[in-house]
Amino acid sequence: MNTRSLKFRLIAWYAGWLTVLFVVFGIFVYASLAHYLKEALREALARRARQVADIVLRSSLDTATLGQEIQKHFAPEANNRFTRALINGSVIYVAGPPADGSFNPQAVPLPKASSEEETFDRRALPDGTVLLIVVATRTSGGRTVVAEEGFSVAPMEATLHAWLVALIVGLALLILVAVIGGTLLVQRSLQPVDRIIDTAERISSRNLSDRLPVPNTRDEFERLSTALNNMIRRLDDAFQQTQRFLADASHELRTPLTIIHGELEAVIQKTEGTREVRDLAGSALEEVDGLKKIVEGLFTVCRLDAGEAQENSTTFDLGALAAGTADQMSLLVDDKNISIACHLPEKVLVNGDRARLKQVIVNLLDNAIKYTPNGGHIEVRVLRRDGKASLEVADNGIGIPSTALPHIFDRFFRVDKARSRELGGAGLGLSIVKSICAAHAGRVLVESREGEGSRFTVELPIAAENSAA
Repeated sequence: MNTRSLKFRLIAWYAGWLTVLFVVFGIFVYASLAHYLKEALREALARRARQVADIVLRSSLDTATLGQEIQKHFAPEANNRFTRALINGSVIYVAGPPADGSFNPQAVPLPKASSEEETFDRRALPDGTVLLIVVATRTSGGRTVVAEEGFSVAPMEATLHAWLVALIVGLALLILVAVIGGTLLVQRSLQPVDRIIDTAERISSRNLSDRLPVPNTRDEFERLSTALNNMIRRLDDAFQQTQRFLADASHELRTPLTIIHGELEAVIQKTEGTREVRDLAGSALEEVDGLKKIVEGLFTVCRLDAGEAQENSTTFDLGALAAGTADQMSLLVDDKNISIACHLPEKVLVNGDRARLKQVIVNLLDNAIKYTPNGGHIEVRVLRRDGKASLEVADNGIGIPSTALPHIFDRFFRVDKARSRELGGAGLGLSIVKSICAAHAGRVLVESREGEGSRFTVELPIAAENSAA
C-alpha cells in the first residue's frame, strides 16, 4: 500500500488513535487492579490483625491455650497467612508454615518499635520472599499487645502478571481488529472516489458525453462529482466547438486550395514567360500541395474524433491488406533503391474499417520510406501474438532520438522540423495512426534507436472466428 495515499493515512490515524486509547485504558485498568488488590489485601489483613489483638488483649488464657484459640478462629496455615502475636515484646504465638509453602514464618523479622496504632509495610525474607504485613497494636492494663497479619505478594503479583498478559494479548487483538475495521471502513467510505476515478480514467475525447457517477450522499463526494461533471460538460462543449471549427475550416479550405492548385498548374502549362515565373509558380504549387495535405490530415483527424473510424466495418485478412499495400508503396521507392519485404506466416483476421486500417499501413510505410536512406531495407510482419493481431513495420533508417519517443504520436510533432518540412511531413501521420488504432480497440507502439532504425507495432483484437479456428 502506498504510505502517502489518503487511504493509508486515514487507516493509520484511525488505528493509531484507537491504539493510544487502548493502551491508556489498559494502563488504567492494570493500575486500578493493582491498587484494588493491594487495598483489599490490606483491609483484610488489618481486620484480622485487629481481631487477633483484641482476642489476646481480652484473654486470660495461658499461652498454649491462647495459641489454640487463634488457630481455631483464623487457621492461618490453611489460608496461607502469616500470624504472630506479641505481649510486651515477647512472642506468644507464631503460625506454622503456610499450606502452599510460600514463606517461612520463623524467618519473618520482628516489627520495629512504633507508637503507631496500625502500620502496613513490606518485609523481605532472607530467601527473597516479600510479605505484606499489617501490625495492629493494643495497650491496656500495662500490657501492650502487637498482632501481625501477613500475606506473600507472590500470588498477587501472579494475578497481576496474568492480567498484564491478558491485557497485552487483548490489546494486540483490538489493534488488529481496529486495523481491519479501519481498512474496511475507509475502503467503504472511499468507494465513491474509486468509482469516480475509474469512470474519469475511461473518459477521453471520444466519450466526453459520459458523466461521473454522483452518489446521493449530500456530502463532499456528491459536490465533487457534480463539479467534475460540470467541468466535463464545459470541456465537451469547447471540444465540440473546436471540432466543428476544424471540420468546417478544413472543408471550406479544400475548395479554394483545389482551385488555386488548378490555376497554378495552368499557369505553369500555359505561361510563355520567363523561367523565373515558372519557377515561382512551381514553388507556390508545392506549397499548395503541402497545405492540401495538412487540410486533408485535419479533416481526417476531425472525422476520427467524431467516431467515424469504423463506418464500414468488415472482417478481413490483415496480412493480405499489408502485402497489397506494401506492393503498391514499393513503386514509390525505386529511386531510393529501398527494398520492402513482407513476412506473413499465417492468416490473421481482424474486424474493422479496411480503408482506415490501410491508411495506418500507408502512413507507417510512408514514414519508413522517408527516413530510410538509399539502399535501406523495410520489413512488414503480420502475425498473432498473445491473442492479438500484430502488424510490425521496421526499417534500418535514421531512427528517433529517445527524447522524442514520448511525443512521437502527438499532433503536429516533428522530430526535425526542417527535415520534416523538406520531406513534406506535417506531423499528423502518426497521430492519425494512433487515433485509428484506438478506435479499433488497439494500440500502436514504437521502438527506436537513433542511427539504427525504428520498429512500429500495431496491436488489434483478432476476429472472433479467427480465434475459434
